[in-house]
Amino acid sequence: MGLEKEKSDTSIIMDEEEFNRSIEPILSKKGKVYAAEPDRDPNDINAHLKVGFEDVIAEPISSHSFDRVWIGSHAAFELVKFIFYRLLSTLLAVPMAFLLGLIFGVLSCIHIWLVMPTIHGCMMLLPSVQVVWRSLTDMFVRPLFLSMGKILSSIQVRTAEN
Repeated sequence: MGLEKEKSDTSIIMDEEEFNRSIEPILSKKGKVYAAEPDRDPNDINAHLKVGFEDVIAEPISSHSFDRVWIGSHAAFELVKFIFYRLLSTLLAVPMAFLLGLIFGVLSCIHIWLVMPTIHGCMMLLPSVQVVWRSLTDMFVRPLFLSMGKILSSIQVRTAEN
């Protein structure tokens, strides 16, 4: 009649469809869930291009146009900006992406296969060059400085007082 200790392995078997890995509650499959648009500029690279109507056109307090003119010009500004951006991005996005991809690909290839091996090769040769350079300077330059030091050591500088 002692305490009995049992070890048992428990496991729950669930299908992948039933198991919800996210922290969001399980929603009914009937309702559609619309996700927010992804941020296409997460690093805020083009913060200076976030231009609104009020940033471009502003009326001082002392002079105002009619309200309908202000609303119409605001609508025209936003519409033209939207249409021209869409039009120009449609015409230029794919060719510019191709061109920039080509340029960055070539630059990456040059950097990986030419620049870095050259730098690493120079860094490997540097200790040998340093030994040769030190021996050359010890042979030719050091005796000059020692003899110049001996010659200049006998010079005495005195200041004359008036």
